[in-house]
Amino acid sequence: MRLTAPALELRKTPLNAAHRRMGGRMVDFGGWDMPVQYPAGTIEEHLRTRTHAGLFDVSHMGEIDVRGPGSIAFINSITSNDASKLIDGQAQYSALTTPQGTVIDDLLVYRFAADKFTLVVNAGTTIKDWDWITSQPRDESVELRNVSSEYCQLALQGPDALKMLQKLTDLPLEEIKYYHFDQGEVDGVPAIVSRTGYTGEDGFEVYAAADKAEQLWDKILDAGNTGSPEGVLPCGLAARNTLRLEAAMALYGHEIDETTTLLEANLGWICKLNKGAFVGREALAKQKEEGVKRRLAGFEITERGIARDGQEVVIDGAKVGRVTSGSPAPFLKKNIGLTYVPVEFAGEGQQVHIDVRGRLVAAQIVKTPFYKRAQ
Repeated sequence: MRLTAPALELRKTPLNAAHRRMGGRMVDFGGWDMPVQYPAGTIEEHLRTRTHAGLFDVSHMGEIDVRGPGSIAFINSITSNDASKLIDGQAQYSALTTPQGTVIDDLLVYRFAADKFTLVVNAGTTIKDWDWITSQPRDESVELRNVSSEYCQLALQGPDALKMLQKLTDLPLEEIKYYHFDQGEVDGVPAIVSRTGYTGEDGFEVYAAADKAEQLWDKILDAGNTGSPEGVLPCGLAARNTLRLEAAMALYGHEIDETTTLLEANLGWICKLNKGAFVGREALAKQKEEGVKRRLAGFEITERGIARDGQEVVIDGAKVGRVTSGSPAPFLKKNIGLTYVPVEFAGEGQQVHIDVRGRLVAAQIVKTPFYKRAQ
């Protein structure tokens, strides 16, 4: 997760003032002024999300509406997964790929009706994605709108998320299946409530009008008894990053980008080669037939040391890759990371070394995800 000191003219989410009031430490995150952590600190935010609940502002994410009778065919032509399998009220993890099969972005596809979809894309790639999507051929029945500025998005994550959010809505949250959503009111505000997240925990993402962001933020914190030892904590980008890393979830710009493919990133399950033509299909089919030469793998440091993004991975004195993400794992109390290595070295138990500022630190390839919540 690459962060820099705040700069001028950063974009702000509707919750910017709230973050500052609550003592959020603000940083430049891909051109957005975002909280990296709050006074409780990253470790406590991480642990509270694992044990009770954490609340995240993800309003910087992009939303693109796709409307019209040709929506399914269009979405299937530009994404790797099979949108025709979705039913109303279901979400799908997917990706946009180049003709070479590399990743333009990963995204969520929400189906409201056969002619009504919303694509949720990464904040730092929203403009790139919009330009690429609108450049792709589509029939005249398909209407595209970039509605990113119209929404706020709050993610309430953790084992207590359901009971906390249920206090504010009549929607039967228990009945919403994972990767499904419903529409109703949260604290009287019209909202989309989706059982999705980026932490490895159960939880919900709430989409609503941007001008309702502070109301929902404050009410969710109140409903979650923030301030109590078992209450919800507001969480920043750093905790979101360590949580997703424990769950071995790919982060665009780190594990996936326009130099990596879905097959290399262990995302073949969202690559439906039999659904028909889509951008990148031929390249991915060829790679699948020939076999990938490198693969994303998880590693655990086995001696003292912390791996960081960009550090070299060494096997028998040879440099074989670089760390894509590396960090202490607060809940697991281990130092972990992700890296691409040649497939012959990607098996569990493979011994590797990480070049940590000139010192070779021992590590081994392990099964991912590092953390998996109890069902």
